[in-house]
Amino acid sequence: MAKLYFHYSTMNAGKSTLLLQAAHNYRERGMECYLLTAQLDTRAGEGRIGSRIGIGSAADTYAPDEDMFAKIATRLEQGRVACVFIDESQFLEPEQVWQLARAVDDLGVPVMCYGLRVDFQGQLFPGSATLLALADEMREVRTICHCGKKATMVVRQDGEGRVLTEGDQVQIGGNETYVSLCRRHWREATGDHP
Repeated sequence: MAKLYFHYSTMNAGKSTLLLQAAHNYRERGMECYLLTAQLDTRAGEGRIGSRIGIGSAADTYAPDEDMFAKIATRLEQGRVACVFIDESQFLEPEQVWQLARAVDDLGVPVMCYGLRVDFQGQLFPGSATLLALADEMREVRTICHCGKKATMVVRQDGEGRVLTEGDQVQIGGNETYVSLCRRHWREATGDHP
């Protein structure tokens, strides 16, 4: 039975690595996968999912206004797909998450989403909030704070290493921009913001 999965964490937890490993496992057994990533995140290259440990794979991209149900249905017309994998799922619009749920229910294809839960201000991304509401199964991918506790938050830093507490929710960046912290150290870093 197909399900909608949400694997979530903070930055640098290995979500993309897990996605690529799971897709490899399917392919190793002769099963086709459909990989998607957010069009706006080109850190690994356009149409590419990349991991900090150096592995990657070509992927189709999705834009905020695309119908995900139609996109998956079109791909299925080209041949059987055992699983759909979506990286950077926090960038999905709420309506797109509903479209993914419909693809699971009506097309019978499992959809595994990997993404951030909260932004640098401690707020849920709209796509993540909808995934938390609709996913059949959820899994937290854990990473640690510099103190050794589980990191559940992330801070955004400027070029000088100063913590930012204001700005657009979406700003693409990696280790040079974001640092994962436990809630206590996030509160200390942000001055108990908000």
